[in-house]
Amino acid sequence: MKVVGIDLAGTSKKKTGFCILDGKLNVKTSVLTTDKEIIKETVKENPDIISIDAPLALPKGRDCLKKTCSCRKYGHLRKCDRELLNMGIKFFPITLGPMRKLTLRGIKLRCKFEKLGFKVIESYPGAIQDILKIPRKQKGIEKLRKALIKYGFRGDVYKKDITDDELDAITSALVGKMYLENKYTAIGDPEEILMILPK
Repeated sequence: MKVVGIDLAGTSKKKTGFCILDGKLNVKTSVLTTDKEIIKETVKENPDIISIDAPLALPKGRDCLKKTCSCRKYGHLRKCDRELLNMGIKFFPITLGPMRKLTLRGIKLRCKFEKLGFKVIESYPGAIQDILKIPRKQKGIEKLRKALIKYGFRGDVYKKDITDDELDAITSALVGKMYLENKYTAIGDPEEILMILPK
């Protein structure tokens, strides 16, 4: 089993966390920037699944994120986002502020990977961490790193200089592993996208 977890940044000027995970929770992580780098490193690994921490689809009825477009009337939330709200899990609406850039980049990468024949899922480390009782990075990078080690991760999770982006990429990869093992739950509307969470 091989999973690639990607904690995608909104632009190539910021760091994207990248993780390769095997079936025994061994991880290799790095920081990437451009779409070209992300695609190249992913294709090189030829994973069974790619788990991306970014919105990978728009709300039903919307075909763009332009403020002036009439499709704006269909709102800012997808069904999976509304289900997160019902679960009491905090997140940023995907069509607002800097999330717009991340959403468009995520959709673009998803399309490229799927055209290359890869299975791609949308993940959200904050939700995964809340469900598994793992502290989010906002509580401190070291707390998150130690919690992931306690969970059973090995390899680069022990790097002292590991970034929060890499730690979230590990978390994204974990739910990809759970998906392959059928230990997941999917929320949302398949006509939009299903968000994958731990069972």
